[in-house]
This record gives sequence, C-alpha cells and structure tokens, in this order.
Amino acid sequence: MTDKDARTRLVEGMADLLWERGYVGTSPSAVLARAGVGQGSLYHHFAGKQELAVAGIRRNADTLTRAARDALDGPGTAYERLERFLLRDRDVLRGCRIGRMTQDPDVFAAEPLRQPVADALSWVRGAIAAVIEQGQARGELVPVIAPDDLAGTILSTLQGGYVLARADHDEERFTAAVRGLLGLLKALVVTP
Repeated sequence: MTDKDARTRLVEGMADLLWERGYVGTSPSAVLARAGVGQGSLYHHFAGKQELAVAGIRRNADTLTRAARDALDGPGTAYERLERFLLRDRDVLRGCRIGRMTQDPDVFAAEPLRQPVADALSWVRGAIAAVIEQGQARGELVPVIAPDDLAGTILSTLQGGYVLARADHDEERFTAAVRGLLGLLKALVVTP
C-alpha cells in the first residue's frame, strides 16, 4: 500500500465515521480499524485526530456539494432543478453528512472543524439561491421572496426533515417535508 493509499483510506474512514458517530464518538483507533492501516500511518499523514477530522469533514463537504451541483446545474426550469435537488437519492436515516456535524459540541467549539461545515452549508444555500434568482429573472418564479431567504427555507426544511426522520426512524417524515416544500415552491411557478 502506498502512502497516498493509506492517507486516502484514513480520510475516507474518518469521513464515514464522522457521518455515523460524529467527532466526539470517533476514536483514532476506530479510524485505523476502518481504514485498515497502522497507527504509524495516522501520525505520518496527520498531526492528530483534529487534523484528520478536518480532512474527513472536507471530504463529506465535497460529496454534498458535488451532489447539489449535479442536481442544480442541470437542464430545466428553476422549479425542475430545485425539484431534482430535493428528490435526489439520500440516505435519510443516516442524516446529512454535514448537517449532523452542527450538533457535535466539539465541532461547534473548534473553528478548524466548524468552518468547513459552515462553508459547505453556505455554498449549498448560495447554489440554491442562484437557481431561484435565475428563475425569478427569467420569469419562471414569482419574485415575492428574496432568493437567499427562500434558499434558507429550503435548506432548513431539508435539515429539519432529516431530524424528524431520524427521531421517528421513518423516512416518510423527510419525504413529507420535501412534498410540502415542493407544493409551496409550485405555488411560485409562473404559469404561461
């Protein structure tokens, strides 16, 4: 195994464990076991758990932003692009790879851990707002709500949907939130 392979496996292992257990619940030994590498590899590539966690959070952020970009940058009207984003496949009961990090007290307290979380959520909100702004400018959506405000509502609904689904251990809670949101967005569509 090359150094690059070991580093990649460590980052992937940490990213998955952060999603499953959070920062507090993830020990270096659990990461080593998940990655299938020895302790020397961890300290060869990273100064410690926090530095590895930052790399794992960034990996999860890249996964989130790539999925959002794929849905939002495609063809179609603003509504169709937002619908594609809202209906994309998600592992609902695992929660959002990034949103879950906001509930971790150690992530909240440590700027190096918190900042990539904030940056990823801000990027997604901005990408949603850009689609809404384009839709309003093209006359596809009624401009009654500021694009950034509506983007915040969309992102908050998704994050809340994850929480409700996890609380009841029922994906339908998330699906219902998305259906309701799509109904509200549909009311903003300008009919020719």
